Amino acid sequence: MTSAADSDARPYRDGVGVALLNADDMVFVGQRIDQTAEAWQMPQGGIDPGEDPLQAALREMEEEIGVPATLAEVIAESRGWLSYDLPRDLADKVWKGKYRGQRQKWYLARFKGRDSDINIQTAHPEFNQWRWLPFRQLPEMIVPFKRPIYELIVAEFADRVRT
Repeated sequence: MTSAADSDARPYRDGVGVALLNADDMVFVGQRIDQTAEAWQMPQGGIDPGEDPLQAALREMEEEIGVPATLAEVIAESRGWLSYDLPRDLADKVWKGKYRGQRQKWYLARFKGRDSDINIQTAHPEFNQWRWLPFRQLPEMIVPFKRPIYELIVAEFADRVRT
């Protein structure tokens, strides 16, 4: 029997994400505002037409957590694109059912600001709370369908992070 994800012919949505580290090598995670269960994630989102992945990542970071590019130093980029499939029920609802999931380019960045520079009360809030988390704990905090991609992010950037 073929699973729904295996038989889904829809394309992946191009996206980006930022693993933002503080001075102690702890990574930013926000609790999604649209979830009742714990659903933590790093800033991430889609690429707008005409935008390159790095521009998109920095824009998403500012839109979601209020941190401008001037307060983040990009120190690494994922070697390739990392993909995840949405659960079938979500894939039929999210992004008007057009995509099966996302393929993402990820960036590791050093936060050069203070905690008070982070503002999740943005024009279109995505998070209702946030915290710094040891980098290697990321996969434990993520919704199950995104766990494999977060495991890949941790593996790829682990040699640059102490926590």
